[in-house]
Amino acid sequence: MYIILGSGRAGYYAARHFEDMGIQCTLVDIKPERVESLKEMGFKNVVEGDIASEDLLRNLNIGQAKGVVVFTTDMELNLKVARKIRKISKEVPIILRAGRQDASEDTKGLEVDEIIYPASAVAERAVKSLERLKTKRNLKRLGSIIGEAKNAIAIVMQDNPDPDALASAMSLKLIIEKMGKTADIIYGGKVGYEENKALINLLEIEAMPIFKIKDIGTYSKVALIEASIPGENNSLPKEVRPDIIIDHHPYDPAKVSADYIDIRPEIGATSTIMVEYLTELGLEISEELATLLLYGIKTDTGSFTRGATVKDLQAVALLYPKASQELLTKIETPLMSSETLDVLGEAIKNRRSIGSLLLANAGFIRDRDTLPQAADHMLKLEGIATVLVYGLTKDMVHISGRNKDIRIHLGEAMETAFGDIGEAGGHPTAAAARINLGLFGGAKDKGSLLKLAEEAVTERFLKVVGIEEKK
Repeated sequence: MYIILGSGRAGYYAARHFEDMGIQCTLVDIKPERVESLKEMGFKNVVEGDIASEDLLRNLNIGQAKGVVVFTTDMELNLKVARKIRKISKEVPIILRAGRQDASEDTKGLEVDEIIYPASAVAERAVKSLERLKTKRNLKRLGSIIGEAKNAIAIVMQDNPDPDALASAMSLKLIIEKMGKTADIIYGGKVGYEENKALINLLEIEAMPIFKIKDIGTYSKVALIEASIPGENNSLPKEVRPDIIIDHHPYDPAKVSADYIDIRPEIGATSTIMVEYLTELGLEISEELATLLLYGIKTDTGSFTRGATVKDLQAVALLYPKASQELLTKIETPLMSSETLDVLGEAIKNRRSIGSLLLANAGFIRDRDTLPQAADHMLKLEGIATVLVYGLTKDMVHISGRNKDIRIHLGEAMETAFGDIGEAGGHPTAAAARINLGLFGGAKDKGSLLKLAEEAVTERFLKVVGIEEKK
């Protein structure tokens, strides 16, 4: 068991926490009245004695303890006790309470495992309390806006929604419904990626294409999820001002307007924000929703390798025991569509490598979401660190990139290369761009169009990343 030496207020709280976790501990204190008080409180293993006594420490069998906490307010006494414990055992873990921030100088050579500074502990607790109070205040304001709704609330996701958007929208829908209101989840574009389609089917997510809605104005309130500006990477009409915005992508505050705004670029996934909401509101997270949120965080942080923060990992720790591993496996290993296979095959056939960079022309495509899937697969090739896969639809050149070269910020490179002739951007490891085919109006046939597009994509990107193609 654990042994707490010095059972004042700090020792009492430590013992209470151990008890709440079902862990046995022994409390030791020199004051008879304190020992009696602890026994009256229900603690079974309470010993009266001088913790500086080596005989007492040996009688406690301290060398076999799982850990020892020395918690008196007397720093000199704590150091003296720690030295005696180390004389008895070189291996037992010791946690020491210190009164000064420079106390580590006094513990040199003691091999104390951890020093707790009360001032730092109080400060850390205060910061956490302030963060929680901020969340409470935010949720109170969010609840007030939801409460004003006379009819259904529209939850508009980013176009071509990914797992993080789907998970966040489902979480907000749960919150809205628990407040006695109704909500519809709406998206623009289409659900691509086999994994995303599997999510929709396996979890029976009800999401409505925005083109089926005659008038978004029929909704009492509009929430924008995983996007912050109407019409930018979402199909919400530009003239509609959303009431609620929840996102984690970088943004321009001057362009964002809503009654409730919670945008945190420092966090890896919007799903993490929603886990915070659900936890603070005391709402039960079902197995299906936990699986969806977990997958949302995992995909948006590139399996926790891209922008994952302590808060993201804390959310994962909370979700993991609740999630279904069987369901997660089904989502992560869906069947590949024939169209994705065709695009991947075309990209492999037309690939060319320049050092660790791979460029692949997928030709004419029907679904732009097949490009990032092809890029993901091709990044697994030996010796390849950066992949650019591009294809043509009826009116656009679509480019998808994946990168693991730490010298290249792919999003910035794509924006520099194609931002002046189209739309481009993204993260250091994943980015996309699109260019209107009107720029290649001189092409007389499909073959010429492909060649012109290929030359533009290749030359511009190689110039930006500073690679010269050998002729």
